[in-house]
Amino acid sequence: MSARSYLFLLGAARAGGNTEILARRAAKELPKADEQRWIRLPELPLEPFEDRRHGVGEHAVPEGNERELMDATFAATDLVIASPVYWYSVSASVKLYLDYWSGWMRRPEAEFKARMRGKTLWGVTVLSEEREQADPFVGTLRKTADYLSMHWGGVLIGNGSRPGDILLDERTLGEAETFFASANLVQA
Repeated sequence: MSARSYLFLLGAARAGGNTEILARRAAKELPKADEQRWIRLPELPLEPFEDRRHGVGEHAVPEGNERELMDATFAATDLVIASPVYWYSVSASVKLYLDYWSGWMRRPEAEFKARMRGKTLWGVTVLSEEREQADPFVGTLRKTADYLSMHWGGVLIGNGSRPGDILLDERTLGEAETFFASANLVQA
C-alpha cells in the first residue's frame, strides 16, 4: 500500500466552524504516511467563472490562485470537499472551484479528465436539518466523481448549527473515526 495525498478544500465562510472541526476529526485517523494539505477556499479567491465554450474564446492559462488550486488538485490522490450545506448544496466558494474545473477541462495541456480519473472524491458537511436535506450536496459531489471516472469515497454528514455543535453529535464523531478507512480498499 502506498501513501496517499489528501487535499482538504474548506468551503465555509467562517474558519474553524463545525464542518472544519468534523473534517479535522476524521483526518486525525489517517495514516501518518499520508500527506494532508488544507486549503481554505475563501483565502484563495477566484474571479467569477466565465464559460468560454462555444466560440466565445479559449480559457486562459491558469495563473495565481487558480494555478495554485489546479496544481494542488492534480497533486492529490484524494480530494475532500469540506463545506457546510448552504441552501441544500455546497458553499459558493466550492461551487466556484468546481466551475473552474470546466475551464481546466478545456485546456488540452492540462489533460484534466485523464488526471482526475482514479482519484477519490469525498465530502464532509454539517447542517442543522435532517441528513436528507443534504441530498443535493451529496448528488453534486457524487455526480462529479462519476462524470470524471473518480472513485466515490462518500460523505460524512454531521448535525449542528451554532459554533461547536458538532462536538455534541456523538454518532457522527464516531463515524469520523472510520470515515477514511475505506480509502485503502478503494484504490488498493
